[in-house]
Amino acid sequence: MLKGIHPAISPELLKILAEMGHGDELVLADAHFPAHSLHHNVVHADGISIATLLKGIAPLFEFDAYVAAPLVMMQAVQGDTLDPNVEKRYLEAIQSAVDFVPNLTRIDRFDFYERTKHAYAVVMTGETAKYGNIIIKKGVTPVL
Repeated sequence: MLKGIHPAISPELLKILAEMGHGDELVLADAHFPAHSLHHNVVHADGISIATLLKGIAPLFEFDAYVAAPLVMMQAVQGDTLDPNVEKRYLEAIQSAVDFVPNLTRIDRFDFYERTKHAYAVVMTGETAKYGNIIIKKGVTPVL
């Protein structure tokens, strides 16, 4: 363990976050997501919710300020419904860690899958919420 690093952030995930450049995207996938079918760089965070991971990632991660929405989630498939509490939990987790909320947009399920293919990596989580997947886009990290 390291000081200041949330215990849900594994060494492998920490390495990925450090390797990512500005504009790279990370998919935090729910437990049902077809990650291995869509991407070659899959990391497991089994049993950990996406909200918990977002709380741990947010202090380490600069969200891209040069796009309209550095957070992307899936739209509900026609005839299906979203649970608004899922998005709310994610945004509250980020805000509790960094005291602001980046913009979020939603895209079609198959557009989300296509975007996943071009992401830097996919993190398979223990999240079981329907439409619980989220893409986060990295920005330029300020040098202190």
